[in-house]
Amino acid sequence: MSKNIFKGSVVLNPVPVVMVTSRNNEGKDNVFTVAWTGTVCTKPPMLSISIRPERLSYEYIKESMEFTINLPTRRLTRETDFCGVRSGRVVDKISEMKFTMKEGKEVSSPYIDECPVNIECKVKSIIPLGTHDLFLAEVLCSHIDEKLIDENGKIHFEWANLITYSHGEYFPVPKTAIGSFGYSVAKQATIERKKAIAKTNSTTKKKKDKIKEKQEGKLRYAYRVRIFLRKTRRN
Repeated sequence: MSKNIFKGSVVLNPVPVVMVTSRNNEGKDNVFTVAWTGTVCTKPPMLSISIRPERLSYEYIKESMEFTINLPTRRLTRETDFCGVRSGRVVDKISEMKFTMKEGKEVSSPYIDECPVNIECKVKSIIPLGTHDLFLAEVLCSHIDEKLIDENGKIHFEWANLITYSHGEYFPVPKTAIGSFGYSVAKQATIERKKAIAKTNSTTKKKKDKIKEKQEGKLRYAYRVRIFLRKTRRN
């Protein structure tokens, strides 16, 4: 394999892309996009985000020492990009993108209801690095869309249609796994059992989606009938 040498630069790609919401001490909310984020500890559960000091959200989060990470779906790619290239000093991005905001459970910062996963965080320390400051935060709680949880309580992030960021572009997260933790040393019987469970979960999700579609269809039909009857009575 022939390789080129590049001077010191961050070429770790792809990375998660998230929208971070925050609220300052005056009660003003803002959202911006972060790609420099990751898990840093299991117990206590902690993650980090890196922010340029000139960003408006830097001021908000430094004031409150709280923020919420929102994982966007493929349908929210445009909104995610907009929140990354527009400043909250100039435009109200939450209003412009028509996000549905919900109050946090453990922190003052709200979360975006359209995002299937929301992670409430409390800042523990801020480390100046250079162009960015690193915010180390403890995860206080998470909001997970119930449609991503199977009968056994397992969270299926692959069902959420999440996106990643790689060298200036957005990409969808694959839905099909190519392996699982420990599969390289697992017995064949264990591998087959996991495959069978995964297949069952996929089938169950499809059935649930079909049932939901039928229910929503019936509701839409009933609504149209009510509107028609009202118009008929008026005439």
